[in-house]
Amino acid sequence: MPVIVPFRIARSRTGLGLFATHSIRRGTWVVEYTGPLLPNAEATKKEDIGARYLFEVNNRWTIDGAPRTNIARYANHSCKPNMESEIVGHRVFLRAIRSIEPGDELTYNYGRDYLRYYIPVCKCAHCMSITKGRGRPTQKKKNGKANGHANGKANGHANGKANGHANGNGHR
Repeated sequence: MPVIVPFRIARSRTGLGLFATHSIRRGTWVVEYTGPLLPNAEATKKEDIGARYLFEVNNRWTIDGAPRTNIARYANHSCKPNMESEIVGHRVFLRAIRSIEPGDELTYNYGRDYLRYYIPVCKCAHCMSITKGRGRPTQKKKNGKANGHANGKANGHANGKANGHANGNGHR
């Protein structure tokens, strides 16, 4: 019996993205965020040299989602997402939080830290629509520094998602 893959990689507004090829019901686990499991100290070193596909699983472990075999890395950020990340042990799954129709882009919220440190202007469909195509600034200025943190990180890693999410377009 053939395996039905409910998505495809295609050009999106912000680069490459995942798009639904079939209807996806709310609650369905759509894709797993995969890659080598790294201790957070090693992940911090990778982040410091520019790694962007890091998904912090907990306070000890991070998934390096850089390998292109990690299809979930192509799920883009949205402030009004149709998926959310779910951590099960040391694994991360993206799960539909509402019904998704064929052709819809598959997105999840990368979280405040990731946006502040890696995406200065949010260009998700929602933000582009409410700002008439300009995008929404994600960094708040305070004393000349983004969010007042001199090192650019609030709690260690600029994790890419609330609760340790990472997108394929730069997570930690």
